[in-house]
Amino acid sequence: MPDNHTTGDHTTDDHTHVQEFFGARAADWDRRFPDDGPAYAAAVAELKLRPGDSVLDAGCGTGRALPPLRSAVGPRGTVIGVDLTPEMLTAALCAGRGESGQLVLADVARLPLRAESLDAVFAAGLIAHLPEPGENLRELARVVRPGGQLALFHPIGRAALAARQGRRITEDDLRAEPNLRSLLAGSGWRMVSYVDEDARFLALAVRRD
Repeated sequence: MPDNHTTGDHTTDDHTHVQEFFGARAADWDRRFPDDGPAYAAAVAELKLRPGDSVLDAGCGTGRALPPLRSAVGPRGTVIGVDLTPEMLTAALCAGRGESGQLVLADVARLPLRAESLDAVFAAGLIAHLPEPGENLRELARVVRPGGQLALFHPIGRAALAARQGRRITEDDLRAEPNLRSLLAGSGWRMVSYVDEDARFLALAVRRD
């Protein structure tokens, strides 16, 4: 995500922090989480994509969602993976996932995509790293057609992730259902389902007309 959608040093600092954090971990990322593949495939299946659809993997990382996304939309569909961190995209290429979709170094806050050009957005682990969540989700809505879908996913739930990180869930957690529902509603989306269990987190939303 090299371009900034907002002005001010805090956005640049947020981006630099994200790039440094994930850049240092990119080469070993898939080895650290070797069993996440089936969870990604199951989450992609929930989007019920059709052959020929166009879909964005926002914050694609090492591209673990790209193969199931390609399988879902078929050879006539369009799959685009966007990430802020060059090292993550390099890891995706090294894993052969560039064959499943086009990899783009770009900022989800300012996507190089036409308005209403996509049928869906898949975003794994993204929302916690958005510097301006409301504005950034609104940008995702911009590139999706009315009635198109958004999947906010994580391969483990909020409680399991907090335990892994040695912290407690707080009431202001953006991924808590009431907070996320309100955030999405103010950003052009309508949440249609919400699952938060140890094995996965998945919130699905539809772009409003």
